[in-house]
Amino acid sequence: MVRVGIGYDVHPLVAGRRCVLGGVEIPHAKGLAGHSDADVLMHAICDAILGALGLGDIGQFFPNTDPRWKDAPSRIFLAEAARQVTARAGRIINIDATLIAQAPKVGPHVAAMKTNLAAALGMAPEAIGIKATTNEGLGFIGRGEGIAAMAVAAVALPD
Repeated sequence: MVRVGIGYDVHPLVAGRRCVLGGVEIPHAKGLAGHSDADVLMHAICDAILGALGLGDIGQFFPNTDPRWKDAPSRIFLAEAARQVTARAGRIINIDATLIAQAPKVGPHVAAMKTNLAAALGMAPEAIGIKATTNEGLGFIGRGEGIAAMAVAAVALPD
């Protein structure tokens, strides 16, 4: 049986933080604010995988009230989502994700992001799609106040 999950995450851009997307530190004047490293791409993918399993969201596994996750790399969260799939004798078929950011430009970093995501999830980089778009100057994303990500995960589970 194939199950599909959808994930979404958004974090504000602030001074004094690193901008980490897909596990890649991207040079930018601002970084993403959050309890962990605030990697919106990894968070959205994590939610998509957990959703495909019917397990809720990243906050149920890694609450932002828990000091253990303060400034934690989001790769830990993705590895746990993949472990949840494996524990159910399943496998992640593919991931498709979109980053929505006015800046920074993420295109030059997509290959490295795919490599990081694939390593954390135990899958081939070719099974991961990453796209990027702007918000055409509209809203908080268009004003450069934040970055969002959407993701879909297909997971095969035994019948």
